[in-house]
Amino acid sequence: MNYVIGADIGTTSTKAVLYDQTGTVLEYANVGYPLYQTEPDMAEQDVEEIFEAVVDALTQVTRRAAIDPKDIKGVSFSAAMHSLIVLDEEKKPLTRSITWADNRAAKYSEQLKASGLGQKIYEKTGTPIHPMAPLSKIIWLRTEKPELFAQARYFIGIKEYVLYKLFGELKIDQSIASATGLFNIFTLDWEPEALKVAGITAAQLPEVVSTSYQFHGLKHAYAEVTGLPEEIAFVIGASDGVLSNLGVNAVEEGVLALTIGTSGAIRQVVNQPATDPKGRLFCYVLAEDRWVIGGPVNNGGIVFRWVRDQLFTPEKETAAQMKVDSYDLLTNMAEKIPAGSDGLIFLPYLGGERAPLWDANARGTFFGLNRSHTRAHMLRAALEGIVFNLYTVLLALEEVTGSPKSIQATGGFARSSLWRQMLADIFEREVTIPESFESSCLGAAVLGMKSLGLIDDLTAVKEMVGVTKTHQPNEENYAAYRDLLPIFIRLSRTLSQEYKAIAEYQRNH
Repeated sequence: MNYVIGADIGTTSTKAVLYDQTGTVLEYANVGYPLYQTEPDMAEQDVEEIFEAVVDALTQVTRRAAIDPKDIKGVSFSAAMHSLIVLDEEKKPLTRSITWADNRAAKYSEQLKASGLGQKIYEKTGTPIHPMAPLSKIIWLRTEKPELFAQARYFIGIKEYVLYKLFGELKIDQSIASATGLFNIFTLDWEPEALKVAGITAAQLPEVVSTSYQFHGLKHAYAEVTGLPEEIAFVIGASDGVLSNLGVNAVEEGVLALTIGTSGAIRQVVNQPATDPKGRLFCYVLAEDRWVIGGPVNNGGIVFRWVRDQLFTPEKETAAQMKVDSYDLLTNMAEKIPAGSDGLIFLPYLGGERAPLWDANARGTFFGLNRSHTRAHMLRAALEGIVFNLYTVLLALEEVTGSPKSIQATGGFARSSLWRQMLADIFEREVTIPESFESSCLGAAVLGMKSLGLIDDLTAVKEMVGVTKTHQPNEENYAAYRDLLPIFIRLSRTLSQEYKAIAEYQRNH
């Protein structure tokens, strides 16, 4: 039997999963690291803490496994998109990893969008103009930190840094590159117009390689620590979003993948690159003949965490004393409230918003509160607001790709029957929850298996995922949601000017 490790360098932790070539999980490790937010709109991570977490996760799954490490044929990577690290001439970091959640470039992305040039760049790169993108971050650094920018020799992301430390090669896969706002998804090379706007050259960026590219010659020190053989192949892999689609078997035309973790996304695989005339959707590379189009949202499970921590502290403490999951306790409370929360709507924009608004100034709002509403209503409205927002991303996607034939849902929320049913009701479609464990890790492993010649095609993943639960929409529930969704959509648009005003007030006070 041959084995492959799928590793995902995520926003909050690095996960590593050891699979056999049938997709069966043998070992799993999850090593976390902090997010640094010491000033408004900042969201950074320490590059060495992340690198150590990657090495630790690989070490755990390799050394715990009751197999010969020589039977592990490869390690394949997934990583969060949009990170930016500035390196000096010696390839030493001048910054932390500036993550997708960092909004300090908001002013510059707004200016680029307003100029009209932003839309032209988006149509070539597939990356919406937004502070998340390295394009906007580089403009911000050049303008507000000129001394740092003057020292900058290279601009890379976290996966490129990790692999450089392991192998001494500075390369970027087409998938991560296509999420920078600097890469042309049609020519599969750096986009000259975007580079000009950023004020950098292609020589300051890593060499672009396919998502199946293999590194060989693991540095001796890391081979000793991890237990992996020096000659093992490391497959560069792709981004977490596109690999999540692969990991839930949403790779065929018309199959939609919906993920809610800390954030969320809706994505669909297409055979040709495509962009949205209104600039609402991303389009990123998966492999040589597949692209993924969709929309990411900032506000997924992180909203649920905020509601728990700010509105349900007693219940959180009770759950800890009872040694039960606090989220399970809260979903049981929300389940007792009728669909539609008796007319209470929550706009879940606690961290600005990407799709479909692409507005870093967006803020959260309860609308429709009256004296009959309880904390449980507010809880359910918050959960519904997350899914309402995802549904508006689906509406944008349907304009470009047509109506999906099926939905595969995954992420931490999928453990909850309430969330699963809410998805089916609000989307008015059957929702299937695949069994696959850590979808981005499985996607990375499958991509690695193809690169290593262990499988012939990515569609082999369909034999690895299984199906656990299928939910059908409840007619009574979706009737309530049909009435509320238009109000939700109008509110999110009507408040756009007020979002800007209140965001400016918050930044200045």
